[in-house]
Amino acid sequence: MDHRYKVAFVSLGCAKNLVNTEQMMALCREAGYEVTGDPAGADVAVLNTCGFIESAKSEAIDHILELARLKDEGKLKKLLVAGCLTQRYRDDIRTELPEVDGMLGTGSYTDVVTAVAELMGGGHPEHFGDIHRTYEDGERIVTTASYTAFLKIAEGCSNGCAFCIIPKLRGRYRSRSLESVLHEARELADRGVKELIVIAQDITRYGLDLEDGTTLAGLLKELCRLPFRWIRLHYLYPEVITDELIETIASERKILHYLDIPIQHCNDEILASMRRHTTKAEIEALFAKLRAAMPDLVIRTSLICGLPGETEEKFEELCDFLREQKLQRAGVFQYSREEGTLAARMEDQVDDDVARRRVELLVDLQSRVMDEWNESRLGETVEVLCEGFDPQEGCYVGRTYADSPEIDGRVLFTAGGVIPAGEFVYVRLTGVSDGDLTGEIEG
Repeated sequence: MDHRYKVAFVSLGCAKNLVNTEQMMALCREAGYEVTGDPAGADVAVLNTCGFIESAKSEAIDHILELARLKDEGKLKKLLVAGCLTQRYRDDIRTELPEVDGMLGTGSYTDVVTAVAELMGGGHPEHFGDIHRTYEDGERIVTTASYTAFLKIAEGCSNGCAFCIIPKLRGRYRSRSLESVLHEARELADRGVKELIVIAQDITRYGLDLEDGTTLAGLLKELCRLPFRWIRLHYLYPEVITDELIETIASERKILHYLDIPIQHCNDEILASMRRHTTKAEIEALFAKLRAAMPDLVIRTSLICGLPGETEEKFEELCDFLREQKLQRAGVFQYSREEGTLAARMEDQVDDDVARRRVELLVDLQSRVMDEWNESRLGETVEVLCEGFDPQEGCYVGRTYADSPEIDGRVLFTAGGVIPAGEFVYVRLTGVSDGDLTGEIEG
């Protein structure tokens, strides 16, 4: 490559998107471009967007306008926008946001090198390839802390929930081959990754589309043979959690007893209109079965308030469910009416103010559940992955098995010596501060 362009990357949205950004970064570096995280002074800024719900859309547009300002100031030459927002709003971006010089759809991440060259040659590239294609063996530039990395095992989603646009943006569910997943996992282990976070829109369906006997349980057994200390699982859909999978998670020492199972609601009518495949009784039975197999299990879930048809009574049922189940982790979201989804056309849309109030009530209820659980842990000694010294807090910070990076709590602890980030230590929990646990290192 004659031109050593400087390409800056900004990644918005979920961890699955971050993996695509890391792949684009590796492709650009391979082509001889200089890769950076700072758009100021770059030739091209690549913004990888999320277009999942209204708030993600606004965030992406804010970033586009911010990068356009850098262009006006002469600090950036070209702006390339990739990901879900372009896939969803290609024509609107072309007409409404002339600041955008080029676009890549979700099926065209791998065209980034060509698109950069086209931009710098004065072109306006728009690459929108097949969204059902799988990019198997891409190198990545891992941007997370050296001891933690995401492993994306599948692309897309075929669940077709009524409120969700993802299958239209990301294509149908495609599992990566067992071979390519293990190859990437080995590379991550060789780089010193200690916490492997297995992700996909729905990891429980892994392998079912390959029809060669590959399953998530089989993959996890293989991953446990590699020298990771922690293996964390994100997004297990309740209806496909098999007994074999439960047995694997319960018996493999490296798999954390932390399961992210998005249920979205508990009322049967709402679940049916959402096109979810479980009932409240089935969810309760599954949680009971998981807890029987793993008494120390931490369950994370996501819930939506204000779905079409959610009456006061159905909302109360959700509150009671949370009080009874005492799930240690829950993300609560306000329903976002997204064009192109089934739910957007449903009757009985809930008023925005009502939905917002319900979110506040649920968040409040959930924080009491979490405080109670945190209090119950005081006096315990727990394994903590140290993430370094926090000068603001004046102590070390880290995470337990119950805390996924960026989304859950932290442990603030004191130690006599120097503890490097990425080191595992044992901490005796002594207090709670603003939802975070505090403690001291055990000698």
